[in-house]
Amino acid sequence: MYQRILVPVDGSITSNRGLEEAVQLARLTRGRLRLVHVVDELSFALAMDAYAGHAGDWVKELRAEGVRILAQAKATVSATGVEVDSVLHDGFKKTVHERVVADAAGWPADLIVLGTHGRRGVKRLVLGSSAENILRLSSVPVLLVRAPTDEQAKAP
Repeated sequence: MYQRILVPVDGSITSNRGLEEAVQLARLTRGRLRLVHVVDELSFALAMDAYAGHAGDWVKELRAEGVRILAQAKATVSATGVEVDSVLHDGFKKTVHERVVADAAGWPADLIVLGTHGRRGVKRLVLGSSAENILRLSSVPVLLVRAPTDEQAKAP
């Protein structure tokens, strides 16, 4: 039961909540984790917007940030004694949800665990929902972990 758990990570508080839950599950089931970070067109566009006026190789910057995010998450998991590996995708050939679903099928994962903001209404329509698309397309079970509330995020 849930021996191979795929966990998309992006370094956000929400993503880290999903990672925490995945670690707890892996410890209970003596399973292993595969961490996935995807550099896609949206992250590329956001980086260009955030660093407007800054000359540089955007893909190289995003790749380096992805490597840092994966290394930090991997160190967190390794410290718990859970077996873990990681994969960085930056080919721009698939969206985040397509890449995660493909990885889950190809690895093969028993479960996908990911954090979600739980956006509704216009925010969800404008920003889209990778979590929702993963849930709809995945052939394996998906555990969605809600983002912490403002009070939870501020608590020590």
